[in-house]
Amino acid sequence: MEFLRKPYTAIIAGLLVCVILAVVVGSANAPGIVAKISAPASAAIEEAGGGEQVTAHFETPNGFPSRHVVLTGAETLDESTRNRIAHSVAALPGVGGISWSDGDMMVEQHYSPLHCQEDVQALLRARTIRFEEGSAQIDVASRSLIDEVASALRPCIGAVIEVSGHTDRSGPEDVNVSLSTERADAVKQALVHSGIPADALLVSGEGSAHPVEGLEPTDPANRRIEFAVVSTQPLLPTPVDTPGPR
Repeated sequence: MEFLRKPYTAIIAGLLVCVILAVVVGSANAPGIVAKISAPASAAIEEAGGGEQVTAHFETPNGFPSRHVVLTGAETLDESTRNRIAHSVAALPGVGGISWSDGDMMVEQHYSPLHCQEDVQALLRARTIRFEEGSAQIDVASRSLIDEVASALRPCIGAVIEVSGHTDRSGPEDVNVSLSTERADAVKQALVHSGIPADALLVSGEGSAHPVEGLEPTDPANRRIEFAVVSTQPLLPTPVDTPGPR
């Protein structure tokens, strides 16, 4: 087609296709996840003393399904009961975060380090942190994704996250290991620049030792960065760092 011969038009068309695919995939998966955790959330609320007063809302302000839950209806409950309900729902598998909402103001949040890992993995399912050809220089187009990863990790500062680099099996393995290590370290440094403490991030270079399941070891899609929680003992916040329930 004639319009695809113009490079800028082709690039824009490609970006639009990627955005549409990301939205479609996210929309298809989110309702299923929410359906699985909404019933256990109601049961957890009742067991924790919320009865029929407290409701868990699994959606964003724009109405999209979300694993980040907003709890409402606890205005007459005491603070210990509110706290018990929030922790009970936050402990459910698949829940990404808990917020109380009194009116329009978010007033209390609880996160698990494993939720941070899940949130980062969700980001990287749709997009990839890319590097300049054969180097550890992060591609300019991936800087915004790094910022989003930092935002996803920030609520769980105190857990230790491993940043691992992976390559395909093209070239000598010692070179692959070195390059994957340098790339993982480049991502760590970018996250530190975005406010994540350096001692919360470990770096490893795996070379081509762990290809993506279902891919040939030589497939370029094996070139990637992965995140994994290696310690789930978050730092205990001081009273100054902990917001009041209301």
